[in-house]
Amino acid sequence: MFDIAQAIQNAGLGSSEDFLKVATSDTALISDLAPDAKTLEGYLFPNTYEFTRMQTMQEMAAAMVKQFRQVAREVGLMDPHTADLKNTAAQSTDAQSNDVQQTVILASIIEKETAAPEERPLVASVYYNRMARHGVLQADPSVIYAELLQGTYSGALHHSDMQFNSDYNTYTHPGLPPGPIGNPGKSSLEAAMHPAVTDYLYFVSNGNGHHRFAKSLEEHNKNVAAYRKAVNGR
Repeated sequence: MFDIAQAIQNAGLGSSEDFLKVATSDTALISDLAPDAKTLEGYLFPNTYEFTRMQTMQEMAAAMVKQFRQVAREVGLMDPHTADLKNTAAQSTDAQSNDVQQTVILASIIEKETAAPEERPLVASVYYNRMARHGVLQADPSVIYAELLQGTYSGALHHSDMQFNSDYNTYTHPGLPPGPIGNPGKSSLEAAMHPAVTDYLYFVSNGNGHHRFAKSLEEHNKNVAAYRKAVNGR
């Protein structure tokens, strides 16, 4: 939501601060999807939008949430025969909204981890495997988001940041963070719903926009060494 707010300001449509106020207050827009959401993070669907200076920040945010709902129905995350979740029985609504929230949270991490759509099911498999094995995701983007929320992100992560005190820090808190850490696109939502079946537990950049995946720490360390060699040109 911070990136979207900046994009809106850069386009001359208003201040980033005004958009963030809406993004952190108009949670009624997603009350059926994420009843406990503190912000619209995760449900502001990334897309190309044509807004005018006559439109309010509320209208812009509502358009992004509407697009999320449309895509969520297309991929089967929401019932395609209902406009929202309120038309179903209360018990099934609770279950489905919980599924939606968990999927969006994981999809937001996947979105941040790789820009390559074909890799996203593999990244999803790593996180499902980690949760099944020891419950801790250890996702760097969650630490970055934790620091963004508190305004302390310096632009780079350091080893000491992994102990940053936040519920969003997936190094210190098991399971999924309490909310999305970004706004996932269609392929990330699909990956979270349909992860690849693998034994992978690790991945690291290969220096060319993709990643190397590993089943063991030993194999992962070799991949890390290869990445560092590629980056350093030696």
